Amino acid sequence: MYDFPLTGAQKSFLRGLGQKLEASLKLGKGGLTPEFLLELQQQLRAHELVKLRFLGADRTERPALCAQVADAGRCVCAGAVGHTALFYRQHPEPAERRVALPT
Repeated sequence: MYDFPLTGAQKSFLRGLGQKLEASLKLGKGGLTPEFLLELQQQLRAHELVKLRFLGADRTERPALCAQVADAGRCVCAGAVGHTALFYRQHPEPAERRVALPT
C-alpha cells in the first residue's frame, strides 16, 4: 500500500482542486485491467491528481473499488462522492510537482 498520509486540510485542499477537474479515467465493467492501471500510472505521473468515474458500480461496491485502485495504483484516495473519486500521488521529483500541498 502507498504510504503517504494526508492531513484533513490537505485532503480538503485536493477535493477543492478536484471540483474543477473532468474525470480523466473511467472504470467500467472490465474492472482493474492492466491497461487501466497503466493509464492510471501515466495520469498520476503527469498530473498528480486524477479524477475517476465509476461506471455501473453499485453504491456498496464503490468504497472497495476505491481501496483497490489506491492499493494497485500506489496512490491515496483524497475523496469520493457519488460516482466519482479523486486520487493523488506526489511526484517523486520536487521540481516536477504540479500540486503544492498546504502544510
